[in-house]
Amino acid sequence: MSRIVLPCSFDDLDVMARTVYGEARGEIPVGQVAVAWCIRTRAEIDLGHDGKPDWWGEGIGGVCLKPFQFSCWLPNDPMFPKIKAAKTSQLADCLKACYAVLVGEAPDPTGGATHYYASSIAVPPWAAGKTPVAVIGAHRFFRLI
Repeated sequence: MSRIVLPCSFDDLDVMARTVYGEARGEIPVGQVAVAWCIRTRAEIDLGHDGKPDWWGEGIGGVCLKPFQFSCWLPNDPMFPKIKAAKTSQLADCLKACYAVLVGEAPDPTGGATHYYASSIAVPPWAAGKTPVAVIGAHRFFRLI
């Protein structure tokens, strides 16, 4: 029997699936798993090992909804109204990917990445000069912590 390996409510799972939908809806399944793993990795890391809230949010939902961390949640992003209105049937593949990541059934294809960007955009300043730890589908993944 599978179990969630870190605290996660149904609302957290929904927000995580909507984030993966907004960020990787057209990706191959492993690409959706990779984005979900970035979310999980961030939720598990305690920056500074101090038990205090981290700059990128706390918990699954907090990490996803922290302003400026996932562009699909920005009100002016074209995906924002789509992720808000998406029906469960549209989210099915993303929900499966997120659940598999949360219960530990899907291995981390990113090797612990904390950041990524789509190769269709210009290299963001935070990635300039850095080597990705993985390239999966249309995304480049980085471990910056």
